[in-house]
Amino acid sequence: MPIDINGLPNTQAQITGDRNGLPTSEREPVGQNSENGRSSVQDTVSFSETAVRMGRLGVAVDDTPVVDVQRVEKTRQAIMDGTYNVDPARIAEKLMEFDNLLTSGK
Repeated sequence: MPIDINGLPNTQAQITGDRNGLPTSEREPVGQNSENGRSSVQDTVSFSETAVRMGRLGVAVDDTPVVDVQRVEKTRQAIMDGTYNVDPARIAEKLMEFDNLLTSGK
């Protein structure tokens, strides 16, 4: 059964057994290297600059610790010392911002 991907036309071969989707005359010839019997045609892959940046970003995110240990320790110490201040207005503001982010997609 053909799969429709993002509205692209179905280029699947209608001829049984033709797995390349193109008639034989339209395919690139595959050369044989007489020394080792392998194909002399090589597949290549290239990545856009955006894809490379996204890959680097993914590595940076993976390398970033989930918990900021120094901030947790500083907060813990402030609570123990009794110097930790709670600003209810700031908490309410941040809760509203978060709620707006969640409900803006509806």
